[in-house]
Amino acid sequence: MLLSLIILGILGGLITGISPCILPILPVILVTGGADSARTASTEFGQTGIAKDSADNVQALFSRRSAVLGNAAPAPMQRTASRWRPYQVVGGLVLSFSLFTLLGSVILAALHLPQDTLRILGITFLIIVGLSMLIPPLERLLEKPFAKFSKLGAKRSTTRGGFLMGLALGLVYVPCAGPVLAAITLAGATGNIGIETVALTLSFAFGTAIPLLIFALAGRSIAERVKTFRTHQRGVRTASGILLIALSIGLVFNVPAQLQRAIPNYTEGIEQTISQDTQNNIISSSIGGSISSCRPDEEKLQDCGSAPELAGGTGNFNTENQPSLAHMRGKVTLVDFWAYSCINCQRTAPHLNELYAKYHDYGLEIVGVHTPEYAFEHEGKNVQAGIENLGIKYPVVQDNDYAIWRAYSNRYWPAHYLIDSEGKLRAVHYGEGGHKVTEAQVRELLKAANPQVQLPDPIHKDDAQEETQNAHDARTPETYLGSKRAMYFAGQESYSNGTRTFKPADRLAVDQYDLNGTWSITPERIEPQGNDGTLRINYRAHGAQVVAGGSGTIEVRRNGTTEKIHVDGAPNAHHIVRGDEQSSGVIELKVSSGVQLYSLTFS
Repeated sequence: MLLSLIILGILGGLITGISPCILPILPVILVTGGADSARTASTEFGQTGIAKDSADNVQALFSRRSAVLGNAAPAPMQRTASRWRPYQVVGGLVLSFSLFTLLGSVILAALHLPQDTLRILGITFLIIVGLSMLIPPLERLLEKPFAKFSKLGAKRSTTRGGFLMGLALGLVYVPCAGPVLAAITLAGATGNIGIETVALTLSFAFGTAIPLLIFALAGRSIAERVKTFRTHQRGVRTASGILLIALSIGLVFNVPAQLQRAIPNYTEGIEQTISQDTQNNIISSSIGGSISSCRPDEEKLQDCGSAPELAGGTGNFNTENQPSLAHMRGKVTLVDFWAYSCINCQRTAPHLNELYAKYHDYGLEIVGVHTPEYAFEHEGKNVQAGIENLGIKYPVVQDNDYAIWRAYSNRYWPAHYLIDSEGKLRAVHYGEGGHKVTEAQVRELLKAANPQVQLPDPIHKDDAQEETQNAHDARTPETYLGSKRAMYFAGQESYSNGTRTFKPADRLAVDQYDLNGTWSITPERIEPQGNDGTLRINYRAHGAQVVAGGSGTIEVRRNGTTEKIHVDGAPNAHHIVRGDEQSSGVIELKVSSGVQLYSLTFS
């Protein structure tokens, strides 16, 4: 059992180290862990007797030495770039992250400190280090506490700064959730830490360290081969400071999460394989019975026994009273375990929002159970901001004590538990995807609960359903606006990646669209540049939605009327046409700068 945990921990760490979640801190690893340890082309000395080296970045805060002490005339002292620095940065990161994840909640609770204290300290440290690279007087001021080390008269290297930098990065490092990390987090949050948990934590940290170290060493290799790194130390130093400050500000405003949502989860298949192995090795079932044997990701509905009650929550959002399965008896309920900083959860949220909007009036309830993955996710204000950013309208229960998580023997963020109108668990799904299957299961349970119900057309249609729908009621097909899948553009200009200026098409046939103004085109989305941009589409449908994200407004002009839509946050669907009857014509969307358009959907 212990050997299995160690192997799975290493595999889970390896997958985490190459997943999209590592991308926000990857540039910092490449520069501060790699480039800062590169050897320069020479070791020339200036008047102060200090060697020039390419480690003139973050470590300067902690390891610069005075060339002359008092009136003494010491032997020349040389600061060298430590070849161990990549190992120190990565080692500090994985040590800090492991301790923070395993013990952070317990320590902060014992000291009666807010659960996001360590994260705030880490961000503050990174900002101070970045500023010290840009402002030499600030750097000298911060170096004073370490001046006594210069009395040793020995050759100094950049070791201390590397390890401290790694410690700070570990406090702000938020990898994607998986079953391995879930087991570590649960044990740390509940104080149930044994030899298995320690072994799992250490093996996970070791697995994570391997790809991070490879990235850092690659950064050093590049720096030693590119002349600019060796001959423009001041510029490299300034760029490093700006990079650290930008990362810190981005963390404050959750920019890395927006970047990660936009990047496909290319490790999802491997993560799912690891998940299947870990479900039987990491966390034992806490309730037994048929629910523990409920097979995840089955298309066919199962009978997994009575679903556990949603008891033990520590707070509620979007509702005054904590949701109860007993009170929702007669309705179909989807319980979604999530955490607001979990990128996989953020990618899933728009699909749940759409499912809730489509079927809530027909008897579907969705209850989000926010079980924190990290200490800072315990804070209610942070959860509330996450709910608002993702546009979640359904009730959310805060599960800081992991009571509901353990009642369901959950292992994953996100995880969906589908419950029928009689309170029985009928389906389980772990991770992203599976939206078409989930919708089909919801529809089946809604019809079983009320055989007379007339459900709307499904969000996800199979081929037979779509052919029937098109024959009965022709409508504009889903229109993707990114260059990767764009099909119905009517303009004469090149519709490819880059910033391009468009003019309205001379003729706009049915189902076609055009653009006016300057737009940035990417594979997945489009965005006006500078002034507002205009999109027109000649549609036919009962209803229409635009999937948009970012911040700004969309003016919808149709049949002589104008409606303004405010966009703020993650990509979400916004209604631009509502109606029971088929309609057609040209819709014009005036889009402000800062708003990204992904697609237009029609029903």
